[in-house]
Amino acid sequence: MRYHQWVNEEGYIVSTDPKRINIRALHHFLSKESYWALNIPREIVETGIKNSLNFSLISPQNKFIGYAKLITDKATFAYLADVYIEKIFRRKGLGKWLMECIMSHPELQNLRLWMLHTKDAHGLYKKFGFSQPTNIEKIMHIYSPASECYDDA
Repeated sequence: MRYHQWVNEEGYIVSTDPKRINIRALHHFLSKESYWALNIPREIVETGIKNSLNFSLISPQNKFIGYAKLITDKATFAYLADVYIEKIFRRKGLGKWLMECIMSHPELQNLRLWMLHTKDAHGLYKKFGFSQPTNIEKIMHIYSPASECYDDA
């Protein structure tokens, strides 16, 4: 498998190599700080990593400081999830740059549909062409709160 990497002028790196993921840090953020995956078990985080296209954000000091994953077939559809940047690295344009890297990934250029859920980052995602669906009558889902093993806000 070929991995992709981007380096910005300050020395930050975005890498699709799953070996760059600090699973302990990612699990801590998702299970303790995120609004969408509180109390998520580490095993579920690890399964998600194995079955997704992962984007790790690495500082110039080689520290794992952010993450995003795409659940995708790389042909028609991608679902963007678990996007985060460590608090001390926010407001430096790294979230925007992470999204630029994701959107420029060569294997994702002809997708028909991208989706995501967000409570508070609409402005960021609108810059990359995301909008609220107009055809919601076509969208269906299965939501199983009785089978949840973590809080999905």
